[in-house]
Amino acid sequence: MHQQEQGLRKATIRQFSVDTAEDYDTDLDLEESEKNNPDASWRDTYIEACCKLGVVPTSYFLLHMNEPYMGLNHHGLGPRGARAVAISLLSNTTINHLSLEDNWIQAQGLTHLVKMLRENHYIQELNLSNNHLGVEGSEVFARMLMDNVSLHRINLAHNHFTDQSAKHFAEALTTNFRVMKLDLSHNEFSEKGGEYIGQMLAANEGLQELNVSWNHIRIKGAIALSAGLRVNGMLKVLNLSHNGFGNEGALALGEALRVNSSLLHLDISCNRISNEGVRLLCKGLEYNDSLRVLKLSRNPLTVEGAITLLSSVTKLQDNKVEELDISNVLVNPKFLSLLEAASNCRPALRVLYAGKQGFITQKSAARPDPMRVIQDFLDERKLRMLDFFKNMDKDGTMSVPVSDFLRYITMAGVPLDAVQMDSLIERLDRDQTGTIDYRNLIDSRKKMVKDLRKQQRRRERRERQERQRRERALKSFHNAVRALTPPPASRGAPWSIVSSAHFSVTPLSSWYEEGELRDQAGSPQIQNGEPENLETERYCSSRGSMVSQGFSEPFTPKRTPSPLSE
Repeated sequence: MHQQEQGLRKATIRQFSVDTAEDYDTDLDLEESEKNNPDASWRDTYIEACCKLGVVPTSYFLLHMNEPYMGLNHHGLGPRGARAVAISLLSNTTINHLSLEDNWIQAQGLTHLVKMLRENHYIQELNLSNNHLGVEGSEVFARMLMDNVSLHRINLAHNHFTDQSAKHFAEALTTNFRVMKLDLSHNEFSEKGGEYIGQMLAANEGLQELNVSWNHIRIKGAIALSAGLRVNGMLKVLNLSHNGFGNEGALALGEALRVNSSLLHLDISCNRISNEGVRLLCKGLEYNDSLRVLKLSRNPLTVEGAITLLSSVTKLQDNKVEELDISNVLVNPKFLSLLEAASNCRPALRVLYAGKQGFITQKSAARPDPMRVIQDFLDERKLRMLDFFKNMDKDGTMSVPVSDFLRYITMAGVPLDAVQMDSLIERLDRDQTGTIDYRNLIDSRKKMVKDLRKQQRRRERRERQERQRRERALKSFHNAVRALTPPPASRGAPWSIVSSAHFSVTPLSSWYEEGELRDQAGSPQIQNGEPENLETERYCSSRGSMVSQGFSEPFTPKRTPSPLSE
């Protein structure tokens, strides 16, 4: 009976080889394979599993089971095909790199792969990208990661993971320090996801490369992630491109880079970071001596931002940046001269830019309002406007012909050019009657003063809102750092890591919302007789420090003291 089963398996494999010979360059010769390969039972197990599950065996899998790399990308395995592969790999000791990209495995098929990974301790690199795993799949995979000791590099891109998935991975990587490279790009992480990733970075002590590009991480998530980066001491490569950090996120990253001493490669391309965001980022970048590569392409930068960035990078000799990517920015001669001087001092510096036709935007000086010119002219001579125009009204009719008005203005020496004169006449003689009622002139002056005050209030309100956003981002950053830092009693202890319970009980972004509501209340909190945000404003002072003394900084090893602490 046993010999009949063996004969049936051999016949099945021979028939499979004949059917697939036209599609593949190599054929399957079972007799010679069994002589040369003592582990032919793996193939038998796979064929048997395929027969039971009703799936067609994959010849590439059968032919390369004894090689370290197994690439089954785009084979359409589906859940059942993945289960057959998992069954055959339970006892495989050869394959250490398994790639199953784009096979529509889903959570159902992942369940069987996870069972295999719990038993197989030889697979070190795993690619499960683009397999529609979803939230259910992330939970299954994260449970396996808590116990797995062999996986070092994992690719889970394009799997429709949400913020709940980020929570699952954060819980797993709080205890698993063996994973060194993790790709979670092209998923659906947003604010909560950014917070969970930040918590994971603060707790993990093994991850060296992390890719969360092409997600939806905005300001709150960016601040939380940056806070985790500040506490982290192992990460070397971080890809945050194609999210939405904005200028507030750039501010938080600058604060993280001020202290972080492990990061070598940072990609923040396409993150809505403007020239102002680069300025805030550079405040912390000036004190960083570890970063080697900084990518800022496809951000709304101009040559002004590029000059600020290059000046910051070359300002201190301890700065080790070797590559700057601003490949969408057109530069000008001023930037090129600065780059040439920097290259003489640092030959290894490489800057990628778009071309040499950039220019610094300069707004042409607008002509002052003619009414404002007249008012300033009269103020210098301590004259009233009504008295000034009564001198040209000999008849006392409160109206003056346009020609007489223009002649008198010129003779009096009022500094108005032809364009301003035309604008003034158009405003005062709207009906084009040829005469000017200077009572309208006085009304026009009142309207001018009102408009100027309105513009001033609008400008002050806009500046105040921008300042409050920066202050709120900075407060939120330090609140998040304190939330992610172990208490003083556990600092230095080998077990002082963030427990998994931390992820489930922490209210989402409570550190951010409290500060935001306090700012919106309109009155700063008073502590020790001083407004709480008094020190916050110092981060944009001429001394260059963004770190506030009023935030009771958590313990982190600093390499360079803040200028405010001098």
